[in-house]
Amino acid sequence: MVDRQTLKDIAIAIVILILFFGGLYVYAGGWPPLVSVTSESMSPHLEKGDLVFIQSLSRGDVRTCEGSESSNYTSFGKAGDVIVYWPGGNHNATPVIHRAIRWVNQSEPMWPGGSAAPWPGYITLGDNNNGIYDQESSISFASPVKKEWVIGIARYRIPFVGYLRSPG
Repeated sequence: MVDRQTLKDIAIAIVILILFFGGLYVYAGGWPPLVSVTSESMSPHLEKGDLVFIQSLSRGDVRTCEGSESSNYTSFGKAGDVIVYWPGGNHNATPVIHRAIRWVNQSEPMWPGGSAAPWPGYITLGDNNNGIYDQESSISFASPVKKEWVIGIARYRIPFVGYLRSPG
């Protein structure tokens, strides 16, 4: 039989977990509040194995690279916010964590000399992807990132802790 002190300790641990995860939810404005970086595409600003805290768009607007240059706003070492999104809106795919470069409206070129955007959305780019936009590659080919595909905006990182969350 479990003694009274053990039950009290279990109850305190449960309350602490509820407060912790509740606080994360309140901070993030959605779920999940954390993502793991699983590739080198954002190196050196985010590294494979980093754990990243994100906030939903209900907590603030995405500041694009082009929109941030005049204000000197930076996030993770460069102008513009880093966003986490479902590529193509596919919730079964691995989310992508890349920088929001610009917002385009429907029919505007997605990059200089590029094809016209089929709908409004963000043009995105990994910091380590040699200037090749996600919309030029298989990541999000010819598909600007719609606002409803955005899981959140990256805010903070904890190095290496993401390895605990990442499969394999």
